Amino acid sequence: MTTQGDREKILQAFGGKKGLIDSGIPLVIFLATFNISGALQTALYASIGISAILTITRLARRDTVQHAVSGFIGILICAWFANRTGNASDLYIPKLLTNLGYGSLYLIANLVGWPVLGLILGPILGENLKWRNHPERKRAYIRASWLWILMFFTRIAVQYPIYRSGNVNLLGTVNLAMGYPLFIATAYGSWLILKSTPKITEQ
Repeated sequence: MTTQGDREKILQAFGGKKGLIDSGIPLVIFLATFNISGALQTALYASIGISAILTITRLARRDTVQHAVSGFIGILICAWFANRTGNASDLYIPKLLTNLGYGSLYLIANLVGWPVLGLILGPILGENLKWRNHPERKRAYIRASWLWILMFFTRIAVQYPIYRSGNVNLLGTVNLAMGYPLFIATAYGSWLILKSTPKITEQ
């Protein structure tokens, strides 16, 4: 069975708590600074600055920097989009595109019988690809992957109309609300599904 320890492995596979902080705080800073100053450039510099500080802090503490670096690169890309057009809402275009890309990938993988969660978590949980030969475990990975597909496309369905409306405050707030909470709920739901089926442990 999938254990409590496996739950932490599942969360860590998708960035863990530090990864969520590294990717989320810069967006909080952007939204707060934009509301206070009303200046797009100031908000962009503030979000990039805090992301850089988080990355440097991780390096100084010799923590895992993968998600801090990816978060820093991510905020640079988001800032480029917003700066290019001068539209604060465009900061969220890369996130919409990312959800579309991941949602499509997970969907196609599920339809062809190679669920992404199985490919990611199989090696982490010690199963490698042995789950492919065990229908019950394979179905569990497919069911769990459907949760992620739902998450990705729900984000798009809710946030894209707000983006089109140009309401950057609402978009930023909804983006945050559908970030941490929805991610945690999806990861936890995946763990619940996977823990209910036998883990493949034989050699």
